[in-house]
Amino acid sequence: MPPIAVKDNSKTTQTSLRETFQSINRESCPYRYNFHLHTHCSDGQLRPEALMEQAINLGLIGLAITDHHSAKGYQLASQWLEDQTLDRILPQLWPGVEITASLLNTDVHILGYDFEVEAPALQKYLQGQQIRDQAGQAEYVIEAIHQAKGLAVLAHPARYKKSAENLTAAAVELGIDGLETYYCYKSTAHWSPSPKQTQCMQQLSEQYDLLQTCGTDTHGLDIRQRR
Repeated sequence: MPPIAVKDNSKTTQTSLRETFQSINRESCPYRYNFHLHTHCSDGQLRPEALMEQAINLGLIGLAITDHHSAKGYQLASQWLEDQTLDRILPQLWPGVEITASLLNTDVHILGYDFEVEAPALQKYLQGQQIRDQAGQAEYVIEAIHQAKGLAVLAHPARYKKSAENLTAAAVELGIDGLETYYCYKSTAHWSPSPKQTQCMQQLSEQYDLLQTCGTDTHGLDIRQRR
């Protein structure tokens, strides 16, 4: 059986990713999907190629590399996948990024997915560092992701100084597409979504008709863990 072809920035992948997000539940991560992963292209420890090897060995169906203010990890992993010639099933890899933005005068992280990597509107956010002028406001970050034909998701909404309820309401006003519903807020031996926060995010997602995502937020050497 030949490797499954890797889709890269085609217009069909946004619909596919949206449908995938609509199927996500608390059992999806980390053994089926993982939409929050970092490599050494930002503050992670894994090389993109090593991350993809783990994803294949775990049997992941799909994932996104979401380095801070960079799409380099995604680009390297995508090229590595294209170069694979072995007879094994390859996961779907979507473009991703994690951008720090100001929302309600609080620094939050906005995850961008399935965007056009070369889109002009997004380039200022892919230079490896946080933008602190007006362009660093959440409304401009969300708008840039949308102009690049991507989806914008509020990462780990219960980790900030402001409440998840207030931040979500404000993000909805700005056009956010989803919430990172399934997330482990404590460092535990085995990654699993934190029950209390998960319930809150599920309720907010349903209230505002938002997509729900999941991810380990890996920075270490094991994509099944946060660290």
